[in-house]
Amino acid sequence: METETAREFIYDQDFYLSNLDLNTQFPFSLRRVKLKSVGPKLVPFFKTVSIFFVLFGEESHPSIFYCIVKCLPIISLMLFVLLHGMSLNEYYRYARYILIGLFFSCLGDAFLVYKKYYFEVGILMFAIAQIYYSRAFGWRPFNPYAGTVFLVLGCIVYSYIKDGIDDYVLSYIVGCYVALISTMAWRAVARVQFFDDLWTWTKLCGCAGAILFMLSDLVIAIDKFVTPIPFSHVIIMSTYYAAQVGISLSVVDSQVDELLKKKI
Repeated sequence: METETAREFIYDQDFYLSNLDLNTQFPFSLRRVKLKSVGPKLVPFFKTVSIFFVLFGEESHPSIFYCIVKCLPIISLMLFVLLHGMSLNEYYRYARYILIGLFFSCLGDAFLVYKKYYFEVGILMFAIAQIYYSRAFGWRPFNPYAGTVFLVLGCIVYSYIKDGIDDYVLSYIVGCYVALISTMAWRAVARVQFFDDLWTWTKLCGCAGAILFMLSDLVIAIDKFVTPIPFSHVIIMSTYYAAQVGISLSVVDSQVDELLKKKI
């Protein structure tokens, strides 16, 4: 009864009001409380993003100050995840993986400020981030159809950019990264479960974030290896920050999802 009631509320919040007297209200009341608490915790993120685009909206600058300002939005998202609770127990597994992914993304941002010297290291940091995001999203449901779509997309993208990569080692690194980010996006899409009516707004945020992450990196790859893209800096950074906030929002009710997994 507990699992069934909690699941019903996820998709029908009116059910909450008519079942306050039940002993099973914990999972769905937790979703309600956390939903109300999201906005204020995102204020630092939006402020730091605004500062970044005001100061460096037109182009990047390889400097310590630019590096700090660029990383601040991701640091604020790490704080956002922490404010939604963190523990070593199994119910915070998802949030821990997202937090680790954000940490390595922040390192990747820092290294890519000096991409002339540390481009490969930056890719490596983001590759680790994609691994942890994929671990957070999990492997159930498997959804091989979505996997096939992203496999084909990844192959098309790599085939398109590989001729512009004149370094063999870098070509291999980029190929591995394309595989990892495609896998991450596949897992984010797979967990939404549109056709089974098991989606939630947080899963949609994670899905949108993953797709935007792919778009941001696609623009980076085309701009660097194929042909310059007008306003690439604005496109890359806006889609990147939107991607990271989408993925971060997916932690809001992740503890409830972990609880439901144990109860089912």
